[in-house]
Amino acid sequence: MPAHPGLHLTRTEENVAAIDALAALLGGRIGLETMLGDLDRRGRRGFAPGLKVHRSFTFDAADRRDERWWPQGISTSADASTSETIGGRRIVAVSWYAKKLPGDESGNHGSRLTFFDLDTRRYRHVLLVVPTLEDGRLVLAPLRAHAGGIVWSGPYVHVAATAKGFHTCRLDDLLRVTDDLAGPASGIGIEDDRVSSHGYRYVLPVRFAYSAVAADGEERLRYSFMSLDRETTPPSLLVGEYARGKQTRRLARFALDPDTHLLSTAEDGLARPVLLDDGTRRMQGAVMARGRLHVTTSEGPWGLGSLYVGPPGALRRHRWATPMGPEDITYWPSTDLLWSVSEHPRRRWIYAVRRASLD
Repeated sequence: MPAHPGLHLTRTEENVAAIDALAALLGGRIGLETMLGDLDRRGRRGFAPGLKVHRSFTFDAADRRDERWWPQGISTSADASTSETIGGRRIVAVSWYAKKLPGDESGNHGSRLTFFDLDTRRYRHVLLVVPTLEDGRLVLAPLRAHAGGIVWSGPYVHVAATAKGFHTCRLDDLLRVTDDLAGPASGIGIEDDRVSSHGYRYVLPVRFAYSAVAADGEERLRYSFMSLDRETTPPSLLVGEYARGKQTRRLARFALDPDTHLLSTAEDGLARPVLLDDGTRRMQGAVMARGRLHVTTSEGPWGLGSLYVGPPGALRRHRWATPMGPEDITYWPSTDLLWSVSEHPRRRWIYAVRRASLD
């Protein structure tokens, strides 16, 4: 199918100078495997409801109850690496966005990633940050995005930002805020060479963004969720729109460069999607597996979620398949499992569904 000429993504310049300055201030980049050796929180096995749930895990008590942070996107080490592991670890990555609570004078806390080891059930949160240089002065801000979907592809994590497009972080840029360099835990910023990061020990800077653009007469594509699509050669990026009422509910595919793990572009430097058949309303996530599309949809804070399965344009609904509040979805090929995450306080699980149970 040809690319759609009226929709495209344009990539911003890499934020190298500001990231280098922040890395120099914090003593250098530490990388992913160092952080994975320092997982400070303990999850546990869960008992998630849903007719198709095969197994589940949950977070610690504070994260299960938290009214500020809401889990959204999911990707795994099976997306990131052909070995399906990182340093021998099977990892699930989850994105969260922060709601503004009473007393948050400077706005919400932004977005974060959680790296959850499936074998040890230990995990850690990493704050996503945007460093900038303003008249030579290093400034630090949170990444404020809904983060409704993520794709972990090689060294990069792509983070959905709805109408804006998506942001891209490079995991080699991970930084540690040590006690001697940490500022007050209650805010974010840099003062007197001390870094405040809302108390997070690790921060991951945004390296660049893919900005959504539409031609006159076209409606910009909303990047509500995303997944790695292995049905194409090489794999591609599948994105889609959450929709209520008469909103568009498009699904689109962007080609990925297998060497760089970034979007393939035309000679003009733009990345254009191939539009698939429309999805259904209230889509929270979609992934292709074994030739079929698998879509999560929500039914409010208390209704069990549904999975829609089939070729694009001919989906069949599986009712009450998932916990309430299902979000993004991803696929782990060697185990033939679909993984997703649910968002509501006290009803939060990372859970797996046997793909074959949906045949």
